[in-house]
Amino acid sequence: MSDEDEIRSTIQTYFECMYDSSAEKAHAAFHPNAKITGYLEDGLHEMTVEDFAAFVARQQPSAREKGEPARLDVLSVEIAGETAVARVQDDYLGLTFTDTLALLKTDDRWQIYNKLFNVEGPAA
Repeated sequence: MSDEDEIRSTIQTYFECMYDSSAEKAHAAFHPNAKITGYLEDGLHEMTVEDFAAFVARQQPSAREKGEPARLDVLSVEIAGETAVARVQDDYLGLTFTDTLALLKTDDRWQIYNKLFNVEGPAA
């Protein structure tokens, strides 16, 4: 598999962690030292991977179980050696997010090292 294919696979696992409310998939997609940061209506939110994994796991029933449509659009992927940046849009918890994902290739696999998120508005 090419680096871009592996990155897209990591992005899919990231999306599935939210869609399936899976802490396990969150840990698979993110580097253990990753940070998840962005603005919601009540201000700046900063999370560790542990915080984020626990947050998605608490969303019960999951979006998949509720029958919500799955929406993930990979807008761009740029690779520079063993680093990459991807921009994605996804719907989660009734909102549309634009995420900027910084990825690292460590131990021959791509993982998200940082996620910056922005709420675009209500999901369509």
